[in-house]
Amino acid sequence: MTHTLTSAHRALAAAGLLLTTGLLHAAALPEALKATASQQQTMELQATGVQIYECKAVKDAQPARFEWAFKAPEAELFDAQGRSMGKHYAGPSWEFQDGSKVVGEVRARDAGPDAKAIPWLLLSAKSNSGSGVFAKTVAIQRIDTVGGQAPAEGCGAETLGREARISYRAAYRFFETK
Repeated sequence: MTHTLTSAHRALAAAGLLLTTGLLHAAALPEALKATASQQQTMELQATGVQIYECKAVKDAQPARFEWAFKAPEAELFDAQGRSMGKHYAGPSWEFQDGSKVVGEVRARDAGPDAKAIPWLLLSAKSNSGSGVFAKTVAIQRIDTVGGQAPAEGCGAETLGREARISYRAAYRFFETK
């Protein structure tokens, strides 16, 4: 007996796979990074871009020491089909293509499973603007990070003020109050 899948069946199978993957992933999410029971996920976007670091002097260090200090992210946000949906930049801010924006502040962090990647985060909305998609966002998760850590080589007086742009990828989940 031959089975042919209609587009509806393929869509249901894909949805089941996504749901299963999501459930497996949610189980691996550290407790400190989980949204509250009063929040529901409204969207997940993939970010591709850079984490920007600057070589700075460590304050009050005697003798003088230098380190790569985080300056800002700079990334484009994409939906599951790879379409550009907005951007992520200093603040940290996420701006959707409809002009709405959310600025976050870190509430919790976890090293995540990849020691060579920037940490996973839970952020709360500090401010929202516009009337679009991000207008009611109350929390953001940064998960599934790849890359983005400060340069491994040190910085010094000769590189003071120099920027390093380190490639990274991450998934950002956005939550609203139920």
